Amino acid sequence: MLTLQLIFWLSVGLILYSYVFYPIMLGMAVKLHKPQKTAPAANNIPVENWPRISLIIAAYCEENVILQRLHNALLLDYPADRIEILIGVDGDLDATGEIVASIPDDRIRLLQFPVRRGKASVLNDCFAAATGEILLFSDANTFWDKDAAKQLVRHFTENKVGGVCGRLILTDADGGTNCDGIYWRYENQLKEWEGQLGALLGANGAIYGIRKELYQPIPPQTIIDDFLIGMRIHQQGSHFIYEPKAIAREETAPTISDEFKRRSRIGAGGFQSLVWLSSLLLPHYGLVSWAFWSHKVLRWICPAAMLVALISNWFLAITPQYQALLLFQSSFYLIALCGAMSILPGPLGKLSRVPWMFVNMNAALASGFWKWLSQTQSATWKRTDRSETEVESKPEFVASAK
Repeated sequence: MLTLQLIFWLSVGLILYSYVFYPIMLGMAVKLHKPQKTAPAANNIPVENWPRISLIIAAYCEENVILQRLHNALLLDYPADRIEILIGVDGDLDATGEIVASIPDDRIRLLQFPVRRGKASVLNDCFAAATGEILLFSDANTFWDKDAAKQLVRHFTENKVGGVCGRLILTDADGGTNCDGIYWRYENQLKEWEGQLGALLGANGAIYGIRKELYQPIPPQTIIDDFLIGMRIHQQGSHFIYEPKAIAREETAPTISDEFKRRSRIGAGGFQSLVWLSSLLLPHYGLVSWAFWSHKVLRWICPAAMLVALISNWFLAITPQYQALLLFQSSFYLIALCGAMSILPGPLGKLSRVPWMFVNMNAALASGFWKWLSQTQSATWKRTDRSETEVESKPEFVASAK
């Protein structure tokens, strides 16, 4: 019984530490941490001091949105003679490349790859072709605020900064309004705190930038490229920080099933990345190591901890206290089921979505672990269907680009 009790409380403690106590400790660490040198405001940097940048966008079957994405990129508030936009098209499977090639703007460069190989290979080839001192990365379905590039690049005036990640705002497909949920806001807060400590864990593929000299070609089989690229900044001894004023906007996944697949893929990629990033778990890396263990590795173990906590609690439920704990766990999963089925009315229905989100997220991580273990997660990506949007006609686009 003592062994069972130890297993139960270790499992519960792991879950509580990762999701509750670590954020509390992280917030306290930020308050005690000596503030780093503040980067100059974008409007205080002379035009001649802005470095040349390369905005890299890997695209796969994006003919319905690529015109809008290029329009958005060309309207960025950045010196026109110091920006290039590289569109790497993975496979000649639709009209994406033709649309990019048809835009008469010298800032746009098309890299058309006839055979589909996966995003990692596209990024490696785009890196080799880039001429910018700073590489900015984004997705074809992401739209940046006008000042986003400057908000990222201004931090590179500090030599210790090797990478900067911006803030992704999820929008509703119908109205385009901010639909950040509790969990998304929670994760963004952790990113901001970790960034202030110089321990930001990976990037968000929608909006981030790094110094070109710090980019290391990633293995072709890489599943989550942004995480690996960002964490390698730490391995090279540079700071990777978070800039919440550099904003990108992207539609949420249209269905729970799509979101589950996305999180499962991220889970598989997380386990895969440990092979290349295991050195960052050593105490030598200080706060980065602490954050990596607490925010990532222990999170990836949480699905197993949840299962172990439930099973061990079942065998321990011969005393009133463990019976009460089993009742609590059972009620939690029952509420999560109600959230999945959307059967509770009003505020209760909204509240039930929180346990459901938590359970669904950990189920996706478990699925990702199995895909990684069985080597069934492909490195090539599958685009997510998006809402029907009106794409500007080519003549209007060309006029606005000029």
